[in-house]
Amino acid sequence: MQKIVIFDMDGTLIDSKKDITISINYVRELNHGLEPLSEAFVVDAINAHERNLAKMFYNTELYEDRDRVIFEKHYKEQCIQNPYLYEGVEELLYNLKENEVKLSVATNAPTIFAQTMLESLKVKELFDVIIGADKVKKSKPHPEMLHHILENYNYMNMRDRAWMIGDNSKDIEAATNAQIDAIFAAWGFSSFGSHDIVAKTPQEVASIVL
Repeated sequence: MQKIVIFDMDGTLIDSKKDITISINYVRELNHGLEPLSEAFVVDAINAHERNLAKMFYNTELYEDRDRVIFEKHYKEQCIQNPYLYEGVEELLYNLKENEVKLSVATNAPTIFAQTMLESLKVKELFDVIIGADKVKKSKPHPEMLHHILENYNYMNMRDRAWMIGDNSKDIEAATNAQIDAIFAAWGFSSFGSHDIVAKTPQEVASIVL
């Protein structure tokens, strides 16, 4: 039997809100002449179940190409300036790895950012698959990313166990849609969730999985 753990990245593995906010505010000022947003506002917006981020961040109805291009160019350099692994995450990853648990990442961020950030934090090599929204037709809560990862392991639901761990309702829904278990990470961007399995610390994940 295989045990497979799929992690969300931002707000689950790493705290990246400072750099995300800096890059959003850079675009706001450069392209729209808008005042800066707070980190708290940005996190709440990202975690909202239904939201128009273009409207909330740039006061546009749609995410304009000029905003996307400038954000991605700026964030490519900014994303490794201030992120850090949440307390206990590194220990959790090595604990799971030592117990032969398969580890992957499914994030709605572009894959290149995920790979760059995880490499800068010296944990990239622990993951078999790192996949972002740019590699699939539909991002979370659609299960496509999770299906891609599970297929990589030749996952069989009658034989193996798999969990999706994330701080967002979209992570939990993606797990449900992929018919695998989910654990809500309450140590990250969101301290509360409606899911029936909630881990307040990374250590609690190990007690569930192992």
